[in-house]
Amino acid sequence: MSHGFFQIISRAEFEELLRSFPALAPETVSLAEASGRVLARDLIAPHDWPLTSRSCMDGFAVDARDVFGAGESNPVYLECVGTLRVDEQPDLALNPGECARIATGGSLPQNADAVVMVEHTVEMDGGTVEIQKSAAPGLNVMHQGEDAQTGQPILKAGVSMNFKEIGLAAALGFDELEVVKKPRMGILSTGDELIPVNETPRPGQVRDVNSHTLSVTAEAAGAIVTRYGIIRDNLKSLTTALANAMAENDLVLLSGGSSIGVRDLTVQAIEAQPDSAILAHGVAVSPGKPTILGTVGQTPIMGLPGQVASAQVVMLVLALPLIRHLQGDARAFDKSQRPRRQAVLARNVASKQGREDYVRVRLEERPGQPPLAHPVLGKSGLLRTMVNADGLAIIPAESEGLYADAAIEIWIV
Repeated sequence: MSHGFFQIISRAEFEELLRSFPALAPETVSLAEASGRVLARDLIAPHDWPLTSRSCMDGFAVDARDVFGAGESNPVYLECVGTLRVDEQPDLALNPGECARIATGGSLPQNADAVVMVEHTVEMDGGTVEIQKSAAPGLNVMHQGEDAQTGQPILKAGVSMNFKEIGLAAALGFDELEVVKKPRMGILSTGDELIPVNETPRPGQVRDVNSHTLSVTAEAAGAIVTRYGIIRDNLKSLTTALANAMAENDLVLLSGGSSIGVRDLTVQAIEAQPDSAILAHGVAVSPGKPTILGTVGQTPIMGLPGQVASAQVVMLVLALPLIRHLQGDARAFDKSQRPRRQAVLARNVASKQGREDYVRVRLEERPGQPPLAHPVLGKSGLLRTMVNADGLAIIPAESEGLYADAAIEIWIV
């Protein structure tokens, strides 16, 4: 059977199809294993944090009303009535005209609402302290419950756990977290022309590059990858290999076999699976137009172009957000999460209206100015177009290109 392209859909429409796949089930991991994982449920504070109002500085706890208007030329004098230890709850209350010595992290005594830094004080004989700076209520104070309040969510489901979030969870005593499982991803490389990387190619043969580049990129995004090797251009072999991969994974990528041609069997192999459907065959991006999206039950299958640069661009633009989405990442498709730089385009770049172009660019740094972005031109089968590129310039589908000297945003890759 010959399969031409279905009606080409936009990148945005393709993303909407990707969003329709549900996130994976939750699992419980230790806090030490939670880095980069996505919370499956809201994290609720079991108690206030800080537990009490605490000092941010070494100095003297005061009632701000007692030091109103204080300055170097007009100091205020208070009586120091105690020294507060960091590891104890103070049992004293300040009376008007009194203060207490306090260390960073110490709890404030009753009637104190500010801390004057020690640098702005002078301790005198007899326990008197000269205050040389005024203080507003709350100065140098972390208030009780300012980080977290009992019973309130401190982190929402869908948040990726990085060092900041892990620090907050640790402060609240969470030694385990419920996170979304990492997706198991299978990669199949298809084509009679492919050989393993440790073999010497004859004319017409190429080493299997895509299974290695795709797996490295997917693992960096949190996937657990299994490579199923090279599958020849035979419908029975591909159908069997795909069935095996689907049974063992939450997402399957096929590299090659996505364009029109008698040897391109990906669509037929997907359709041969039980409870399968082709959701898209063709997306309006360049490179990457012949990308396929299918499903077997609730498990997504993506057919990526065999050309190496095309496969890498589609992996970045479409497959990586899907990997993060399956992990429950609420910002998986948020373009603002991409590492970006402002640059100036070095030359005119033409584009075909109706498709979103991802132009590989090399950045030339310039002192005191945004870098120049030089397009790295070449066929999508050339590895150097990605190796020599620092990032991608995106030309919108409604545009016919960009002019030299245009200010553009580069997606650093």
